[in-house]
Amino acid sequence: MPEAIHIDGRQGEGGGQILRTSLALAALLRQPVTIDNIRANRVQPGLKTQHLAGVLALARITDAEVIGAHKHSTSLDFAPRTIKGGKYRFEITTAGAASMLFGAVLPALLFAPQPSEVTITGGTHVPFSPPFHYLDKIFLPAVRKLGGRLDLELVRWGFYPKGGGAIRAHVNPCNTLRGLQLAKRGELKSVQFAACSSVHLPEHIVRREIDHAERRLQMYTDRLRTTASVCESYSPGNFVFLEAGYEHATAGFSALGKRGKPAEEVAEEACRYFNDFEKTAATVDSHLADQLILYTTLALGDSFFITEKVTSHLTTNIAVIRKFLPVEIDLNATTGQVSVKGTGHTAPE
Repeated sequence: MPEAIHIDGRQGEGGGQILRTSLALAALLRQPVTIDNIRANRVQPGLKTQHLAGVLALARITDAEVIGAHKHSTSLDFAPRTIKGGKYRFEITTAGAASMLFGAVLPALLFAPQPSEVTITGGTHVPFSPPFHYLDKIFLPAVRKLGGRLDLELVRWGFYPKGGGAIRAHVNPCNTLRGLQLAKRGELKSVQFAACSSVHLPEHIVRREIDHAERRLQMYTDRLRTTASVCESYSPGNFVFLEAGYEHATAGFSALGKRGKPAEEVAEEACRYFNDFEKTAATVDSHLADQLILYTTLALGDSFFITEKVTSHLTTNIAVIRKFLPVEIDLNATTGQVSVKGTGHTAPE
């Protein structure tokens, strides 16, 4: 077994992203890793429930030897032995983000010897994480362009604080990924705005969000389509999602309602994110850039995209990736241009 790579959790954004990227690459490459100072830059450092669920999930998938896998732990030794596809169910007992756990296990499962079905419970539409709709409408198509073969299903909505939602993924293994070229996004073809509230909340909330979006996006009337819906969940919740479809790219912008936040403000938040993106030459929104960087480093061939802004998550991801892979990544902090010479990772025989 190779010598463990050491990762200092205080670097960069100093949060859970360092843990997830480190474990995802360790699992994929069967590379032991030691992570210290986990989430050191957060008010409550160490492993929270959702982070621990991710550690244990990857330990199952890779039959890993793990030391330090307990709540509030600030140090972890993770030594994977293999990668096993199959049918899995991973439970986050809080409203912790199901999307974050999915992001941690996906790289290994894409290169597993067998197909996988993965059900993850927890929060599906919660703060500080990609909502299910973003994964399904924005992230998934991008991974498919890279050669990944997978689909997602929203089994049950899960809002803060109770969570209790569920997503299900079917992942078919691939031998390798291919580079992705996104130099121009092209003409804006469609704008789709969706608003959803749980059955606990008054119906007028989504109507007001739709009305505000239609006024705010009046210049796109010929391309705008709006939908309102109601969902069942354990906790009351409200969510809006704006999907912008271009000739060569798709971007997504979301907002969550909360007690005391007017419906118009929820809709305005998503519209503002979209309008800010429109003013740039970006081909991916900042959240997709954070997620894509790992997959483009694994791909065979060169990749290029332009992010709307360079985030600390992106630069931290790049720093962690360079600890594991001899990859060439050129990031222009002024223009947002990202060039990657992929390593051409292939599934083991």
